[in-house]
Amino acid sequence: MLSSIRRTISIVAIAASLVLASSACSSTGTGSSGKVTLRLGYYANITHASAIIGVNNGIFARDLGPSVDLQTKIFSAGPDVVTALFAGALDASYIGPNPAINAYAKSNGEAVRIVSGATSGGAFLVVKPSITSAADLKGKKLASPQLGNTQDVALRAWLDSKGLKTTTAGGGDVNILPQENAQTLDTFRTGQIDGAWVPEPWASRLVIEGGGHVLVDERDLWPGGKYVTTQLIVRTAFLQQHPDIVENLVRGQVEANDYIKANPDAAKVAVGAGIEKITGKSLKPEVLDQAWKNLAFTDDPLVSSLQQEAAASVRFGFIKAVDLTHLYDLTILNKILKEKGEAEVSTA
Repeated sequence: MLSSIRRTISIVAIAASLVLASSACSSTGTGSSGKVTLRLGYYANITHASAIIGVNNGIFARDLGPSVDLQTKIFSAGPDVVTALFAGALDASYIGPNPAINAYAKSNGEAVRIVSGATSGGAFLVVKPSITSAADLKGKKLASPQLGNTQDVALRAWLDSKGLKTTTAGGGDVNILPQENAQTLDTFRTGQIDGAWVPEPWASRLVIEGGGHVLVDERDLWPGGKYVTTQLIVRTAFLQQHPDIVENLVRGQVEANDYIKANPDAAKVAVGAGIEKITGKSLKPEVLDQAWKNLAFTDDPLVSSLQQEAAASVRFGFIKAVDLTHLYDLTILNKILKEKGEAEVSTA
């Protein structure tokens, strides 16, 4: 697994070294019809509800207008998004904090910019009923979605705060086994692992379908219970070439979250249907209901939480120290919020 992540990092590093050249050589995305193509990525996941609502309810298409050809791409992992962005095969995407940090770091701060938040919350450490404290975890095996991903780093940081050491090779006081979330549900049920730090809806599935219980709600670890789960990122080159299109995309993002807040029940049903449409599989109503309650939808990218995530990634050796000053460009977001009479957000 460690060799796999090293290969991924090497590929990303090579792609990052070429990002400026590829950006300079790539087209502006204007097709023969005269339309500009916007390629938008997101996951078939409740934490990407803003994207699902924006696409399926026609909000993005309306705000982008007839001169833009919106093409969507579904992803399941951050590294794949980063690779597509670096290759110029993707213009914008909803993504978690750690992949965004990695993309920025590997491209020396050149390739990407975060232009809006989307979702906060929704990550939990779910364990077997017999485990009731951090001390009970010594010698146990826990899962995370991917080595060095957002939940993996959060798990390691929490264990470290409790005096429990881990290694990227799966050793230490607690063994961490990175694996796909769907596999984690199976290994938890069969007793091959003792718990997992996972995002929704997998946390609720581990509880409802796997018989586990929540040992840590990550909201309890952050001021006000707020931390970034999903944000909207764009290629820097696309932002520079098409600031008007990015503005309309961000406007759609804000409108999608406004819809979710104003119509939570309808939005929940729409997101469940959207996930089923993409994956061919439906979530149990009780899982959808429980997971939905654990998420907050906010356009604020919650900068301070990402900065702490970055510091933890450095501490555990996943990235080198990086200046995140220019990772954010919230000019467009704040313009839109100001127009709506809402408070602007800060990168402080």
